[in-house]
Amino acid sequence: MSTRFGRRLAGAALGSFVGAVAGAIAIALSTQAPAKAQAAYGSYIGIGPAFGDGEIGVAINGRYNILEVPISIRGAAFLGEGSAFVPTVSYDYPLNFSTDIYVGAGVTFASEGSVMGDGTSFVLQPGIDYTVNNSSLVWYGNAIIPIGGDTNTAIQGGVGIQF
Repeated sequence: MSTRFGRRLAGAALGSFVGAVAGAIAIALSTQAPAKAQAAYGSYIGIGPAFGDGEIGVAINGRYNILEVPISIRGAAFLGEGSAFVPTVSYDYPLNFSTDIYVGAGVTFASEGSVMGDGTSFVLQPGIDYTVNNSSLVWYGNAIIPIGGDTNTAIQGGVGIQF
């Protein structure tokens, strides 16, 4: 009697093992589309430090997120010994629900003594936005890299409030 029970137990174990392997293969090969995150959802205004051209300043940043497309309109005002204004348009790419990276293009208008130097030039702006879960806070950071002109690279970061 114990031999018959042993064979049944072995058969049940083998069947369970084969079923588990088949289920795992089916799940692994499923073609379900991944969910798309809408990272760093929303617009914000923020403040933080800025560094460049041997100067330290304060940067006031804003982002207006266009909800239908992954594009944002951004602006940065640098204040210090001099000032600079940098409007850009960015393409935003979500890394996860709370974080996106972006690259923007725009123009800088800088006065003598600013973190951007003195002059006007086209700029590229790579950066990152991180939305703090269950709050209206956004941490951000970016670089503003001039293309030609008499301006210099600046880096900045800060904290913002979504609206």
